Amino acid sequence: MSINVFGGWDLALGRRQRGMSLIELVMAIVIISVGLAGVLLAFSTVVASSANPMIQKQMLAIAEELMEEIALKPYSGTVVAPSGCIRSIYNNISNYNGYATSNYICDADGNQIASLANYSVSVAVVPDATTFASMNVTAASKITVTVSYGSQTFNLVRWRTNFAS
Repeated sequence: MSINVFGGWDLALGRRQRGMSLIELVMAIVIISVGLAGVLLAFSTVVASSANPMIQKQMLAIAEELMEEIALKPYSGTVVAPSGCIRSIYNNISNYNGYATSNYICDADGNQIASLANYSVSVAVVPDATTFASMNVTAASKITVTVSYGSQTFNLVRWRTNFAS
């Protein structure tokens, strides 16, 4: 057996020894631990604020669902008085004007959706034929669906024309 005093070379055999010393191993563990701690700190900061995009996507989904429901209704018809959260009785787009909920969202039949308890929604349907006057459109309405959660607000706007007339 030979003693290694010349930078890892075994003078008796003329070849370099393999492996790491205990000091090198401890230093490597310390360096990797410090780097990993920094990465995990950055990761935890990102994860802590990742609920925001989920809320925004949920507000978008609520607005799109309600906007699609409104857009599929006929342009005009008999006026139905709003009855709480129930929308299944609405038979044209103007019936949705003024529809609003506060800290709850309902399905079309008026059932509150428990998982959406802190969301609010409001709808405005405003006649707006001037926007399309150059295209000879005589009946058009601007539909605005506003969804809010705490201090965050999301607006979805669409125009609906009376294409059937």
